[in-house]
Amino acid sequence: MEPKILIPVDDSPTAQATIEYVIEQRQRFPRSLNLLYVINQKQLAYRMIPDFQLDMVKENAMKAGERLLEKYHVQLQEVGYVCNLMLETGEPRMIITHITNDQEFDLLVIGRHEGGGEIRDVLFGSVANYVLHNVRCPVLLV
Repeated sequence: MEPKILIPVDDSPTAQATIEYVIEQRQRFPRSLNLLYVINQKQLAYRMIPDFQLDMVKENAMKAGERLLEKYHVQLQEVGYVCNLMLETGEPRMIITHITNDQEFDLLVIGRHEGGGEIRDVLFGSVANYVLHNVRCPVLLV
């Protein structure tokens, strides 16, 4: 049985580099992968959006998330991967951890944003740092 692998992505250069790494190392990964994009609900709520426009903003965020997942899917599909696309809404580090643990993934492959560092991660936290310490499976930081 192939291992279940989860790759959380966003629209950052780090996520693109993670996908490129997986493609470069494709002989080490199973052909089936799971891509997850989490719409950060806090960012939606943080903006001063009138209530009557909130549904439109959420709908546009969902469409953008679908397009992003499809972009990565096409890149992976071109080299032979089959992908399950997952789109969720919430706080990314909590959703990634929850899905990884609840769906019993065997490996989490996640990029670490540049410009961070130990002190910044301790003071402000990072998604990669949080999931590294809270998932039950091995984590590959790219």
